[in-house]
Formats: sequence, structure tokens, C-alpha cells
Amino acid sequence: MFLRVRDLLSGSRPLAKAAGAANFYGMSTTDRLAADEARVRQGFWEKARSTLGKVPFTEDAVAAFYCATDSATPLPIRATLFGALAYFILPIDVIPDVLLVLGFTDDAAILVAAFTAARMHITEAHRERARAWLLKAQASPPTS
Repeated sequence: MFLRVRDLLSGSRPLAKAAGAANFYGMSTTDRLAADEARVRQGFWEKARSTLGKVPFTEDAVAAFYCATDSATPLPIRATLFGALAYFILPIDVIPDVLLVLGFTDDAAILVAAFTAARMHITEAHRERARAWLLKAQASPPTS
């Protein structure tokens, strides 16, 4: 079907598709947020514990978790953080985490981007809770 210039100028046809809520996975953005949040809540603490002493951003990731789960954090920031944290805990990613030195570089890049977007919302209270968790986690022996 060919569009005529007259149709475009008259407004009888939209110039672009209407903005929809669906993404590439066929889920709405709220469905995607809920899926990311569930994935993070289920696997975050195990992943955070397994990265202790291995990556320099564990404290930031824990602070981001507390920010993402804080009801005072705006929804777009929560979605950004949950998406980044979900990527962090995925067992399969662009660069497998089992590769020494390079394994966490893709995770770090995604998390740094999310931290930058959320920096105004990650509060000192979130950071204090993260530091407290780190001290506790470092003091207790691994369970595995």
C-alpha cells in the first residue's frame, strides 16, 4: 500500500507507529520490570556473596539493590537498576563470568551505566546498608 503525500499532510495516517508498551520480548514494560525484579530478588544475594573480593563493584551493586527495592525510588530508576542487576546475576552473558579478569567487564559496564543513571537516587542510607551487609557477609563463612 502506497502512502500519498496528501495523506501524510492531512493527518489521516500516522507518520509513525503509535508508541506501544511491548518490547522485543513481547512483554509490556511493567511485565519486564516484574520479571527482572523477581529474578533479582531470587538470585541477587547469592551472586553478591559469590563476587565478594572478586570484583570492585560489589558494594555499589548491593547499594543499587537497596535503591531498587526502595519504594521511594522513582519507577524508571527502579526499572533501570533491576534490569542491570538482572543482567549481573544471569549465569550466561556476553563475556562469561568464569573467565578471569575479563569475566565481569560486561557486567561492570552495564552496572556503571545504571549507577550513573541512578546516582541521584542511591542515597547514603542505601550505601550504609550495603556496607553493613558487606561486613556481615565477609565475617560469615560461605554456605556452599
